[in-house]
Amino acid sequence: MNGQQIRMLVVDDDPSLRNMMNIVLKKEGYDVTCVENAKVALSTLKNESFELIISDIKMPDISGIELLKKVKSLDPDMPVVMITAYGSTDDAVEAMKLGAENYITKPFNLDELKIIIDKILYKKSIEKENVELKFRLTEKERFENIIGKNPRMQKIFDLIDTVGKTDSTVIVSGKSGTGKELIALAIHNKSTRKNNKFVSINCGALPENLLESELFGHVKGSFTDAVKDKKGLFEEAHGGTLFLDEIGEMPQTMQVKLLRALQERKIRPVGSNQEIAIDVRIISATNKDLLKSMQDGEFRSDLFYRLNVISVYVPALKERRDDIPLLMQHFLQVFNEKMSKNVKGFAKDAMDMFTNYSWPGNVRELENFVERSVALEPGDFITTHSLPPELLYDIADRSSLENDISILLNKGNFDFMEYVDGIQKKIIVYALEANASNIKKTSEMLRLSYRQLRYLIEKYQLK
Repeated sequence: MNGQQIRMLVVDDDPSLRNMMNIVLKKEGYDVTCVENAKVALSTLKNESFELIISDIKMPDISGIELLKKVKSLDPDMPVVMITAYGSTDDAVEAMKLGAENYITKPFNLDELKIIIDKILYKKSIEKENVELKFRLTEKERFENIIGKNPRMQKIFDLIDTVGKTDSTVIVSGKSGTGKELIALAIHNKSTRKNNKFVSINCGALPENLLESELFGHVKGSFTDAVKDKKGLFEEAHGGTLFLDEIGEMPQTMQVKLLRALQERKIRPVGSNQEIAIDVRIISATNKDLLKSMQDGEFRSDLFYRLNVISVYVPALKERRDDIPLLMQHFLQVFNEKMSKNVKGFAKDAMDMFTNYSWPGNVRELENFVERSVALEPGDFITTHSLPPELLYDIADRSSLENDISILLNKGNFDFMEYVDGIQKKIIVYALEANASNIKKTSEMLRLSYRQLRYLIEKYQLK
């Protein structure tokens, strides 16, 4: 925080202490106003605004405790530091209960006061940053539960608006965890079919015979476990949208049957001779390169062109890093509500780790990390101690890592075990430092047994 912008009010009936505080705090770059009692302080507060109040507890007429109560009734978020005489701990405890941010005992060390002020202002800056993030989630940045201010995401939002009005088939492509199903659901919600069902299935999660039964249904007795007729998902989605996730994993024989259903707008349940007319919109998704799959003979070109009338590519999270703080704040609110907690935001170093992480699991991974952090965080702000090891020990600059390995390999003197040992050693040193050399806590953080960690500490001579 810029000291020139910070205004402080010092309240004390001792002229020498006021003068000393005025000199010291102004030297630190703060804008300081000093007053001699609580009455003048309250009058000053009516006309001027401050970021911090430092007040003595023992003062004539109106005590510091009474001043604290009045300040908190006017502005509950105003940080107040109380000055108390040596041995008056009861007053200090009462002040803390009433909402004082901290207290300092006379005669006090000026360095101690500076540390207290720095901590308060740092906390206040985090609160301000997190409050700004909450308000940043404008209507344009929150589209059908999809969060994004990045220009590429804004283009997707515009495309969804346009595509939703049509009945065209759509392929949504992108890495796992980027939110492809949310895009599909948004398209459905913008369409004339929005009042009918949105039905989804993961085409890679089921063996071929079960996938066919799930999609087209079956009649009683058509196979061993078919004890009654079953309606397929095409029928379930009649009049609505059928979302075929991981379409690239669909076996080729099923691809033929799907193509026929799309062309004829009819399905035939397994074991039946009767065809059923269907009216569904198909949206599919893939994390594969379907053009390459076509070239390799894994995916039928006729099905691809039937599905790929409109294509939507969802960028990986590392391609839209400016959306990371918005997503963090969104998921923080979600999990605060779910867990009945009130975590206010993220400490700056924790936020930096989120924004610099490589996010191989994309938005889904970020959601999981925030959930874990909210669950474990005991304080008001998520700190690095609540973050998962993957985030703490990610090699932030992967391109640099790849470059280093490439150079070493080309030199012809690359020692694999030595290189891996070096990375392991760095991780353990970092984790030990983060846990003040507590081996038990470090082993838990690294998901190693106590004995395994002791062995590695001895191996790398980290005693």
